[in-house]
Amino acid sequence: MLPQAQLEIFKNLFRSIAEEMGVVLQRSAYSPNIKERLDFSCALFDPSGELVAQAAHIPVHLGSMPAAVKAAADSFPELEEGDVVLLNDPYRGGTHLPDITAVTPAYFQGRLVGYVANRAHHADVGGAFPGSMGLARDVFQEGIRIPPVRLYRRGALQRDVMELLLANVRVPEERRGDLEAQVAANRRGAARLAELAAKYGPETAEAWMRELLDYTERMTRALIASLPRGSYTFADCIEDDGLGSGPLPIRVRVDLLGDRAVVDFTGTAPQTAGPLNCPKAVTVSAVAYVFRCLTDPETPANAGAFRAFEVVVPEGTLLHARPPAPVAGGNVETSQRVVDVVLGALAQAAPGRIPAASCGTMNNVVVGGYDPRRGSAFTYYETLGGGMGAHARGPGLSAVQTHMTNTKNTPVEALEHAYPLRVRRYCIRTGSGGRGAYSGGDGLVRALEALVPCKAALLTERRITRPYGLAGGEPGTPGENLLWPAGAQAPISLPGKVEVELNPGDILEIRTPGGGGYGRAAERP
Repeated sequence: MLPQAQLEIFKNLFRSIAEEMGVVLQRSAYSPNIKERLDFSCALFDPSGELVAQAAHIPVHLGSMPAAVKAAADSFPELEEGDVVLLNDPYRGGTHLPDITAVTPAYFQGRLVGYVANRAHHADVGGAFPGSMGLARDVFQEGIRIPPVRLYRRGALQRDVMELLLANVRVPEERRGDLEAQVAANRRGAARLAELAAKYGPETAEAWMRELLDYTERMTRALIASLPRGSYTFADCIEDDGLGSGPLPIRVRVDLLGDRAVVDFTGTAPQTAGPLNCPKAVTVSAVAYVFRCLTDPETPANAGAFRAFEVVVPEGTLLHARPPAPVAGGNVETSQRVVDVVLGALAQAAPGRIPAASCGTMNNVVVGGYDPRRGSAFTYYETLGGGMGAHARGPGLSAVQTHMTNTKNTPVEALEHAYPLRVRRYCIRTGSGGRGAYSGGDGLVRALEALVPCKAALLTERRITRPYGLAGGEPGTPGENLLWPAGAQAPISLPGKVEVELNPGDILEIRTPGGGGYGRAAERP
């Protein structure tokens, strides 16, 4: 068989393991956020901890997960078959606290043949605010921090560890179910990797892991080499941190140096008091996503791409925060702006290949309180779609998740069944995309009525600034956050980051931004 054919076979064998893990996790999970929205990611790593294959899940999870596997392996170099390490500490391999990562070694006949890992967003991990996504001033207010700890040893649950975690969250049975689903997914992945090693031999499996990494590196270097050499700069901003600081500039210089690139964020704002800071792993993940978008879609998605570029991020800045800076919104909002600025820089090098800016925000909504129907607390979390940027070959899509998120929505029926909330309006925000030869996609409108007293928090962006257009296209329309008190005839305008009390009958309405247009409208085909 030709080597290229074997490469394709092993690429799909490895990827199928991650995809099967995802099916197990989705079908086993308790929470709508994981079961319905698919807010999780699964991946396979080689024995040294390098990312080999991933399912088509969430970019911000996958690009940063290698740091979690490294943290787990460094903390427990003697990991045994059946062990499961949990962590969420953003300063020790995590992203933000709601994202809990499970790491499991895979063995065949006593030999380590790789690791499997998954990361899932839990709708609450404690802290000062229901849903763990409020306007925290430090990471301690955001929830329980989990350094690498073994939840399972040789297949046996460490009950004291589980009970410690569950004692610090608002909906413990839901958390227990989701954690067990993560463990089940890893068990399936480890078993499948062991089966592959048994069929082909561990040496052969590891050899093709190395070859896949090398192949992706070659493809990524070829992509960079196809772009004009030079230095390209761009700047944008985070509008505010929710605590009075802003705008917060994000600046980048992309140096294309033949078959490698240096992406330098020197000049970006210092870390801030509010929860818009990023661990460096999230920043690197966003850069990797951009280069991944430009390579051939059939190129394996793995850590080989990371070898073709260097990311320079001064420590103590918004994109490489020091503890105890809060980070809940860095993973979901600031990562989106990193993508915007890197794409903006590369648009100067490859103007026909880069789209206009998409909505530039995940439009995070959290609602929590007490549900008298079930006699327990509840926490609802969702990211809302927006407009995709138009491009040289056509308009942007409307009401979709873009860039660093890749989740679905929570269906109305599932949402109203699970929470004391009612969806009053859910539609496309017609006309919100930027005009141009090709128009940007439209955002959406989602209005939620509280049926019980509860608290809501919003972490949203592009409420002041507009997603940029390209090649003469107009920017997209900014988003809006509105509160309609029960019986009111007019709404109250809310800022982009806010915490608010909701009474029964109050309606929280989110209008998400449209994407930027591409080309001048007069040049419409």
